[in-house]
Amino acid sequence: MRWTLIILVGLVLALQYPLWMGKGGWLRVWEVDAQLEAQREVNRGLEQRNASLEAEVVDLKSGNEAIEERARFDLGLTKPDEIFVQVPERD
Repeated sequence: MRWTLIILVGLVLALQYPLWMGKGGWLRVWEVDAQLEAQREVNRGLEQRNASLEAEVVDLKSGNEAIEERARFDLGLTKPDEIFVQVPERD
């Protein structure tokens, strides 16, 4: 009776090994789930960035205010009859 129990326990352990440690086992599934969630976080950040860039593109295509704002701040352009005053920053 004792040997039968030992053999049955050994068989159960042998059958459980692929379930836990094998190529498609639970440990691998948990690892892949963690990687999937990390990638979803990265994707959410990229989707937000894409949405803001898309809004900026739509704004640039639809209105002159955005173009004027870009010209003023990025290129330092002024309108006729405007005076540009630059205040230096202190260190």
